[in-house]
Amino acid sequence: MRFDRIQLAAVAMLAVAFAPSVNGAQGRRISLRAEDGVSLSGAYYEPSRRPAPGIVLLPMLHRTHEDWDAAAQRLSDAGFAVVAIDFRPASEDFGRLALDVRAAKAFLRERPDVLNTSLGIAGASIGANLASLDAADDPAVRSIALLSPGLDYRGLRIEGAMKKYGARPALLAASTKDPYAWRSIRQLASIGPGSREVRLSDSPAHGTVLLARDQELMSALVDWFRRTLL
Repeated sequence: MRFDRIQLAAVAMLAVAFAPSVNGAQGRRISLRAEDGVSLSGAYYEPSRRPAPGIVLLPMLHRTHEDWDAAAQRLSDAGFAVVAIDFRPASEDFGRLALDVRAAKAFLRERPDVLNTSLGIAGASIGANLASLDAADDPAVRSIALLSPGLDYRGLRIEGAMKKYGARPALLAASTKDPYAWRSIRQLASIGPGSREVRLSDSPAHGTVLLARDQELMSALVDWFRRTLL
């Protein structure tokens, strides 16, 4: 079968129309350096529009930034600049992980396409506790999402941080099959004058594993940051 130029042009237009969209959602590997000189790795997801609010994604202990990949891509598509990091090798001083959180924020703040005064943090398990502790001391962090937080995780207590976080909004999520996280978010929801949105899932999972198993929670996370940062 022969095609003239008009027919070929029409075929090309259809191919473009039905091809999957390609944007900056694919994360690229990055290297960061914390204040104490420790090197960190992670991924950066370009925003679909600029300038964009920035979001930091914090993993569970002994897990990697790759657990956040699907959520990071959806947040990028929604118009956010997203950085997901790996924590430094675990030690007994879990408070040092706070330096890793600050390094991720510094990475976003150095980018000209990121709104430095409009940051969000989402964390899972110990990452949730670190998100709360960091946000309490940084007014530029306008919204947080805590997946399976604990009132006291490896010595990182967060009741005081939530009180200091004040009127800013927080999404609190856990599985009903995860008793400690469930009890923790019920107590955290009553701390501070700000909006505390609670989401419970029946999926038996913790942290980013819960996010992967519960697609409604994934959508709720993206919607949360749309409502509180954009």
